Amino acid sequence: MSVAESGTAATSPTDTKLVSEIEKLGKILAESRRSIGRVIFGQQEVIDETLITLLAGGHALLIGVPGLAKTRLVETLGIVLGLDEKRIQCTPDLMPADILGSEVLEESERRRRSFRFIKGPVFTQLLMADEINRASPRTQSALLQAMQEHRVTIAGQYHPLPQPFHVLATQNPLEQEGTYPLPEAQLDRFLLQIDVGYPDLDSERQVLIATTGIEEAEPQPVMTAKQLLKAQQTIRRVPVGGSVVEAILKLVRDGRPEDSPIAEVREHVAWPPGPRACQALMLASRARAVLDGRLAPSIDDVLALAHPVLRHRMALNFAARADGVTIEQVIDRICAPMA
Repeated sequence: MSVAESGTAATSPTDTKLVSEIEKLGKILAESRRSIGRVIFGQQEVIDETLITLLAGGHALLIGVPGLAKTRLVETLGIVLGLDEKRIQCTPDLMPADILGSEVLEESERRRRSFRFIKGPVFTQLLMADEINRASPRTQSALLQAMQEHRVTIAGQYHPLPQPFHVLATQNPLEQEGTYPLPEAQLDRFLLQIDVGYPDLDSERQVLIATTGIEEAEPQPVMTAKQLLKAQQTIRRVPVGGSVVEAILKLVRDGRPEDSPIAEVREHVAWPPGPRACQALMLASRARAVLDGRLAPSIDDVLALAHPVLRHRMALNFAARADGVTIEQVIDRICAPMA
């Protein structure tokens, strides 16, 4: 009699190997969180959501006022995860060549002229684009290709970017003078929008003490770029139950006015989430489960990630804004039936 006929469950060698890989990855990620926590205080949710983004192989948009350690977080992630890290300060006069690189004409000793490509700062593994909404639309579109295709085009030639490649962009929610709002197509390329708030009282006290002395704590390397790439492959193999898949589909489709049974969505949403929101929720839920030391995601993971996945993939109409309705309230209403 076979195992199937006897009704006895069996674990295949492949499943056993995957479980072992997930458990091992969970321990490495726990150490990574501790290493980051020695430097970044009071932002555990931000740290976790940023790690989820990198584990899922995506890019993140960090929204917060200046002084909340966004730059420090990116620098720390580069050290802890063993990634080459570079920073771009976006300004209105920043040109695509300032990010991508350019070809220069050189003359050899034999007086032969040829073009040589000089790589820009985008040729790195972890790129911080500071105040991305200050860059012009032309520069934003150049970065869009890099984010989507992991390559850039210079003079008709493709140049692949290093692997892994991640963009962590920041944006100030208050200053709007001299800015260019990111187009919907580019916003959709960010896996998560992470809102960075102020630390609580105890954490801010810890920041005050830890950063004003003679010595500051330094993060320690925990992973390498090669290990991160392997981790991203492991995340994609994490099993997802049918109920979680259906919850993801329902959540996203309920955010579309033409399909939604929710009155607030039909009345207030002008730009609904597309299929990429489903993909983001699936990958991010897997990553969150592993980061939390679990072997598979649950509906709770989907609900926890609904806001960072959907808030930049949805827009309200004029009537909603006039009535004081916020996108957070709409997402809460979409999540309510599953909570």
